[in-house]
Amino acid sequence: MAQLPSKMRVKNRSPAAIQITAEQLLREAHDRGGSVKKHVPRSQITDPEELREYRMIKRKDFEDAIRMNRVHIGNYVKYAKWEEQQEEFERARSVFERAIDIDHRSTSLWLKYAEMEMRNKFVNHARNVWDRAVTLLPRSQLWYKYTYMEEMLENFAVARSIFERWMRWEPEEQAWFAYVKFEERRGDMERARGVLERLIACHPTVQTYLKYARWERQAPRARQIYERALTELAEWEQDEKLYVAFAKFEESQKEYERARAILKFAGLSLLEFEKKHGGKSSIQAELLEKRREEYEKRLDEAPEDYDAWFDLIHLVEELSTPDDVRETFERAVAVVPPAEKRYWRRYVYVWLEYAVYEEFRDDMERARAVYRTALGIIPHKKFTFGKVWLQAAEFEIRRKDLRAARKLLGEAIGKCPKPKLFKGYLRLERMLGEVERCRTISAKFVEFSPSSAASWIRFSEFEAAIGEVDRARAIFDLAVDQPSLDLPELVWKAYIDLEIRVERGEVDAEEEASSSSPRKAADLYERLLERTKHVKVWLSYAKYQEKDPAAARAIMERADEHLKLEDLKDERVLLLDAWQDMELRFGDEDNLAKVRALIPRKVKKRRQAQDGSWEEVYDYVFPDDKKAPLNLKILEMAKKWKQEQQQQKKQRVS
Repeated sequence: MAQLPSKMRVKNRSPAAIQITAEQLLREAHDRGGSVKKHVPRSQITDPEELREYRMIKRKDFEDAIRMNRVHIGNYVKYAKWEEQQEEFERARSVFERAIDIDHRSTSLWLKYAEMEMRNKFVNHARNVWDRAVTLLPRSQLWYKYTYMEEMLENFAVARSIFERWMRWEPEEQAWFAYVKFEERRGDMERARGVLERLIACHPTVQTYLKYARWERQAPRARQIYERALTELAEWEQDEKLYVAFAKFEESQKEYERARAILKFAGLSLLEFEKKHGGKSSIQAELLEKRREEYEKRLDEAPEDYDAWFDLIHLVEELSTPDDVRETFERAVAVVPPAEKRYWRRYVYVWLEYAVYEEFRDDMERARAVYRTALGIIPHKKFTFGKVWLQAAEFEIRRKDLRAARKLLGEAIGKCPKPKLFKGYLRLERMLGEVERCRTISAKFVEFSPSSAASWIRFSEFEAAIGEVDRARAIFDLAVDQPSLDLPELVWKAYIDLEIRVERGEVDAEEEASSSSPRKAADLYERLLERTKHVKVWLSYAKYQEKDPAAARAIMERADEHLKLEDLKDERVLLLDAWQDMELRFGDEDNLAKVRALIPRKVKKRRQAQDGSWEEVYDYVFPDDKKAPLNLKILEMAKKWKQEQQQQKKQRVS
């Protein structure tokens, strides 16, 4: 074995007093201040130069972090959020676009990008981001957010087109049901049904057929879907759930023989079914009797629990004779609540169901007596229920006793006139074509509620619908002269819309009535401007006159002059924007240049709030505003500077 040179030999082999260990190294680092956190002093930015310097430093830090790890998306997101906080939205978009170049398959990145645009109300930018995202990632969940945004913006046609694009990719079932829910919210049940038909064609499974059948509210359609499932699905695709669901559906429709046949065909157990529907067996009687005892116990504890009364009545209908059912109804209506309307809301439904039950039993005299008793027991001087009067009148109409129905509704209007009763009475007479009666009722309606704009509009629209334009105008003239009208703007709008329809020939009016003054809508606008000079009135007037650009331009000039005199800057800006759009569509370069010369510039100002602090506000400076002399501006700036100095001195003292 070779020996080490003499210079490398260890002279002292005894153990050192302090051993070099990991613990010793950490202790020395801590003693030397290695673990002390550096506290960065907070700085306050006081002028634009410091702000630019601060932003430059932050951007350099972000760029250095990205340069160190180019594929780390979190650095880009933090960078973009900081730019958004600085309201540098173009820079934020640029950062997001750089991140997308790195990883365009990141759904969270697209989501944060689009949410940034939506958060700052850049709707078109957000729409562009969503469109790119779903184009690149059609199998992602970003479609939900895209469609939700368009629906919130009430762009329902656009939302529907997005759903159609999505469905072309044949997504999972949840996406199809989101489309169905959208159509349900729009109230278009046929479109929803069409989407479900496409779903079962795309995903022919037991689960989709069952969901489709449960969605259908009409029993024949639901039954047809169950039957289609049994024929369209292969034998290996059918399972017990389909047969059980089909049998339960038939059971709910009281088609017990069909339910029994389905269960027998599937070879399933009939025990539970026979317990319920196999006749008056002891098991069924005991179960139903227990349920009845539970309801009776609930009613002993809370006799005004009308939901429990409904459950008990429905149970008695299954178990007992009509006499027992009537006895249960009589017990329920005998529990009269306190004379407050909120307690009566469920109580009156017991009477209504009682009357409907008697009508289904073909006992019309009993049904009529139930309605009369219900109307007699309601304290009409305190409150009433229009639905009871209307349902009683509809019962008489079904009995072909029109005279009794009219008498009942006349009594209702005489005792307790309500808008709902007037509307129901008018609907009845209009269906019968009784024009004079409709006029009489409408006159009573406006007499009862002269401050209701809806009553006047309904009366006038009725006259216009039957071609009596002069009567409709006279009614509108009376309406606009009412001093206490709740919504006069609606009456004026309806009046003007009527005249516009007459001018267009959309209303069947007599020639002498419609041709005497072909521009009555313009006269109405002038009358309205005598009462109010709101900017919306000016804009509507100008839009009406768009067929004559010179007349529309004159209206815009009048409106601009008025708003200028009243110093209504925000309204004037709105007017100038609409004026500019009008000139772009119909005007020439000279008129457009004149309008653009009036466009103000937006400036930022500081003002003192009520609590003494200073806040920044935006103001508009119009080119035709009178400019203050230079020395007055200097004095004003000096005064503001002095106030700021005094305010800072007070803050230091406090």
